[in-house]
Amino acid sequence: MTSRTQLLNSEAATRVDAMLARYRARITEGLQDALDSAGVEHVRLMRAHLGIDGSRAADGFGGKLLRPSLCLLCCEAVGGDASRALPGAVALELTHNFTLIHDDIEDNSPTRHGRPTLWRRTGIPQAINAGDGMFVLAERTLLCMSDAGLEPQRVLEAARVLNDACVRLCEGQYADIGFETRATVSLQEYEAMIGGKTAALLGASAAIGAIAGGADGGTVAALGEGGWLLGLAFQVQDDVLGIWGEAAVTGKPVAEDIRSRKKSFPVVYALDHLAAARARELVRIYESPAIDDAAVDAVLDLLDQAGARDASTERAERWAREAVEALASLDLEPARRDEIEALAAFFVHRSA
Repeated sequence: MTSRTQLLNSEAATRVDAMLARYRARITEGLQDALDSAGVEHVRLMRAHLGIDGSRAADGFGGKLLRPSLCLLCCEAVGGDASRALPGAVALELTHNFTLIHDDIEDNSPTRHGRPTLWRRTGIPQAINAGDGMFVLAERTLLCMSDAGLEPQRVLEAARVLNDACVRLCEGQYADIGFETRATVSLQEYEAMIGGKTAALLGASAAIGAIAGGADGGTVAALGEGGWLLGLAFQVQDDVLGIWGEAAVTGKPVAEDIRSRKKSFPVVYALDHLAAARARELVRIYESPAIDDAAVDAVLDLLDQAGARDASTERAERWAREAVEALASLDLEPARRDEIEALAAFFVHRSA
């Protein structure tokens, strides 16, 4: 990365934490307002997924609120008023959580943020319905950007960006589910998958913030591209944590992605770089009926032989560097540019 983004991990984390804290209360208040306005009984299921009980407390929501925060950050980065982007930011978080409700069903996940997943509490049919309701509520909330003073044409453009991202999200999830029944996946296929499943919504977050901030088309496109690249970096580091992360920090069992046979970047990289016999051994383990502790250790050894962990970090760093470079020519508010660059460093080196 450039010298400005070669931050110590602790410094990047500190700056990102301060940025997230600056926006958190506004985002959670907006989320509460959107839920209060839903006018449907099953909004209680949406609240249950989000981990709130109807109070106005800002600390009830799980997760870091990265996507809506990036939206507000990019709005301010182009010199805009974050209040105009707030409905879009809330819509992005609702969209993200609609996908999580459905992902938990499709992945048979028992917990999220230390709580039972919604489908485990209410059953699959009602969880699907709650997810669908949250998606529609997101769409309705984004249109409230006009009430916040944004011009109609910009509201329509923000809606187009969000809907295009949703198409790519579904495409990415389709590919990810398809990978489960395949013995091997290429690096190109993996990158296309995360480009939809993870990066599309982060790209939309940056672009919608720029739209709300009054940026021209070129700036919107550049920030959208930068956000998309940040999403790629974020997902690869997520894959690293899914295998080598500390359970006490991540809140997930060690090597959970191996036990669930996830074809994450380290595994796909290893399959592409191991000797043929070793690659076949990795495929055999992933296709076995059960992956016990011994099998996990064997996979970890194969990943080590392929240099998969270092390669994953290098790939994440490359995408984060490209994200920063995509914004280099833009006239951004200096303090907000610094926070975007800190976010890039944090995405690559975070531990949870």
